[in-house]
Amino acid sequence: MYLQASPSVQEGIVNAMTVDVEDYFQVAAFEDRISRSDWDRLPCRVDANTHRVLDVFAEHRVKGTFFMLGWVAQRYPELVRRLVAEGHEIASHGYDHTRLNEFDRDQLREDLLRTKGLLEDLAGTAVLGYRAPSYSIGARNLWALDVVQETGHVYSSSIYPIRHDLYGMPDAPRFPFRLRPDAILEIPVTTLRFAERNFPCGGGGYFRLMPYPLYRWAMRRVNDTDRQPGMFYFHPWEIDPTQPRVEGASLRSRFRHYVNLDTMEARLRRLLGDFRWGRMDAVFGVRSTAPGLVARS
Repeated sequence: MYLQASPSVQEGIVNAMTVDVEDYFQVAAFEDRISRSDWDRLPCRVDANTHRVLDVFAEHRVKGTFFMLGWVAQRYPELVRRLVAEGHEIASHGYDHTRLNEFDRDQLREDLLRTKGLLEDLAGTAVLGYRAPSYSIGARNLWALDVVQETGHVYSSSIYPIRHDLYGMPDAPRFPFRLRPDAILEIPVTTLRFAERNFPCGGGGYFRLMPYPLYRWAMRRVNDTDRQPGMFYFHPWEIDPTQPRVEGASLRSRFRHYVNLDTMEARLRRLLGDFRWGRMDAVFGVRSTAPGLVARS
């Protein structure tokens, strides 16, 4: 049983704009081709690409939430400081993109505290949000939400209510909910309900693949019919069509990663102009004084 949250809805709904700050070689699609031990030897592009994203956001006067890998923040502290200086929210994406099904409770707690502490030290501000790498919280490991809460986070955005070969919890609520009254707020990735099935409407590769008018229609339906704010996500590498190609990856992985990279920035600009956007904490009314949380020690 889930407890549905009820955010206040006003005319001109503001949607949440989010960015998962990771590099092209850190994605799940290539984890069988690239070892974490090789990351430091590969050409990094995440710093320049994220600065490019910030430039685009500034042009459109958009503030967003950046779910950062601790690995990236540790190497590019000036990027973290620019994000905060320009009014964006810093949130956690874990340290090195390890999916949660690979952690036990103690390992997850260590990863969460390490990343939260690193980000807060660099940003000089509290980190309220967490997004599991590859949306790796589902029906089999809902216990992870308790650990996220126990480590001082106020909300999670880690469940995708669709059916997918790598992630997904199709029976989860489509909009913000709590597992129990005192539990952490989970803000699922946006989906469109059609023909008794949830369809992806949150961004990423689906956004690059779908015709833009179809995506715009779907998001407007979430706003106008469901009367709920949507949430969009993408990665800095998605606006980088000249990034290095990973050798030996499967056809499926290459398609998912590279499809329509050359049109992504133009699509993003259209999206920023067609809807109103804001930070996760502002859109969903998240507060740092939420009860029942344990501060980082």
